[in-house]
Amino acid sequence: MSPADPRSKGPQEASAELRAGLRRLVREDPSTAGWHIGARLRNYFLTGLVIVGPVTITLYFAWWFINVTDAWIKPFVPAAYLPDTYLPFPIPGFGLVVGIIALTLIGALAANLLGRTLISFGEQMLGGMPIVRNVYSALKQIFESVVSATGPNQAFQKVGLIEFPSKGLWSIVFVTGETTGEVGAMMPGGEEDLLTVFMPTGIVPPTGFVCFLPRRNVVFLDMNIEDAAKVIISAGMVTPESQAKLRDLAEQARRKPKITTGPAA
Repeated sequence: MSPADPRSKGPQEASAELRAGLRRLVREDPSTAGWHIGARLRNYFLTGLVIVGPVTITLYFAWWFINVTDAWIKPFVPAAYLPDTYLPFPIPGFGLVVGIIALTLIGALAANLLGRTLISFGEQMLGGMPIVRNVYSALKQIFESVVSATGPNQAFQKVGLIEFPSKGLWSIVFVTGETTGEVGAMMPGGEEDLLTVFMPTGIVPPTGFVCFLPRRNVVFLDMNIEDAAKVIISAGMVTPESQAKLRDLAEQARRKPKITTGPAA
């Protein structure tokens, strides 16, 4: 056998040549190179979608809200005070500014004696209407609950888990505080410490269930309110762990030095 004959080489040398040939075949395979380019373009497209999608939707809803507010408020503003009367183009957001100023003035008026008297007189008039009083009372309670929940002193305190809707199934809840008043006094086992929690629904997060249950039945989580809201609104697709992992990967990609390699031999 000649020295060039593969059969004259040892098994290690033959195996090394085989691996080298396979590597050259993979590098030179045009279909593999095309697959890598397609995957990279797909990743670029998804990255652009993640960046542009939320911004576009946010701007769309903001623009829609401004236009709706302008359509409601501008008809009540005299034409002499509208910028559209003097300019050849409309100014979006003018009605929103007027609405904010009007609500601030109404709140300031309600803070003094005259304002409280007028508000009480209006509520008495609405209270004399059979159907209107029920609608007004319900809406007032809803608005008062929302405003009090977003206030600095009455915000949700912690995030926890309770077994709902059955044993072994857990749901995220927002702990609003300790149960006091008549509810806490009339509950069975009144000596036990009770908590008031709000469990939002997955379909419409602003709605949910108000529950009163013993403290021992609530498992507190080391999670802030914003992360819990993201989990609920995204149907569990966005979790604090995944967000932290993405941030770590992005930080590692920024810190990783670029390595340049020469052409393969």
